[in-house]
Amino acid sequence: MNRRSFVKNAALGSVAISTASHLPAATEKISSETLVSQLYSSLKDGQKKLVTFPFEHPLREKVDNNWQITKKSIGEIFTKDQQALVKEIFMNLHSEEYAETVLGQVLHDSEGEGFESTSVALFGKPNTGKFEFVLTGRHCTRRCDGDSVNGEAFGGPIFYGHAARSFNETAEHPGNVYWYQAKQANKVFSMMDGRQQKMALLDESRPEQGTRTVKLTGKKVGLPGIPLSELSRDQKGQVRKTMNDLLVMFRKKDAKEAMRMVEDVGFDHLHMAFYKNHDIGEDKVWDVWQIEGPNCLWFFRGDPHVHAWINIKKA
Repeated sequence: MNRRSFVKNAALGSVAISTASHLPAATEKISSETLVSQLYSSLKDGQKKLVTFPFEHPLREKVDNNWQITKKSIGEIFTKDQQALVKEIFMNLHSEEYAETVLGQVLHDSEGEGFESTSVALFGKPNTGKFEFVLTGRHCTRRCDGDSVNGEAFGGPIFYGHAARSFNETAEHPGNVYWYQAKQANKVFSMMDGRQQKMALLDESRPEQGTRTVKLTGKKVGLPGIPLSELSRDQKGQVRKTMNDLLVMFRKKDAKEAMRMVEDVGFDHLHMAFYKNHDIGEDKVWDVWQIEGPNCLWFFRGDPHVHAWINIKKA
């Protein structure tokens, strides 16, 4: 898959490339955490009333597939310079290879409302040890945990998705920037023998229920699908490759932290499941699948279009 093709096909490349046009060139290499502190420092009292919350506020841990964390969007609250700063924070949370493509997906799924239709909340205060930035919108929940959230990859549960050419996508998911991830997961299934496939292939997947969708059980056994302890070394290697390919869209420090947390608990405690009742086109390329362990859940729902839910914590 040409990982930049979506931006080009959607004629959004110029928008993505101009992301930092309102900012000094030097900010391109500044971490998102530093930029979040700059954003906080720039807020007027009226803006703070709309977007700042105590660190322990329950809203900080919320995640959903299409939601606004505050009542007003960044376009309604922030100045143009502040909006550009928010966009740069978002871009820097992703790898250089994928940042423009992911931005293109957010712009596309905003249905013409633009990046300024996203919303932002800031929890706690910078340099206190408890501070986090959360950005939300359609098919998007991202976090920047600054100096705060220990033991949670990405600073807490996140979400990404894409409805490329229609709400109900066809079996090939044309134009969907995240469908390559399902192709990688299906390579694991194709390596399994008949007994393993029978263990891995289930009927109905979990429902989408906001934050409850990614609730972790802490269980090492009895999770849906096939335990990775049932796989050969080569098959496990393909699972690892799949997980690393899923993480490549994020900045390296977050991707490495996520995999380290998974490996620390034990790779064999992961379970992998595919769901036959969600097979678009009945082509046996499984559109819905998940990887789950005691401290990890990656739920990919490709029916009717792509939704991906992630929650990884330190055990």
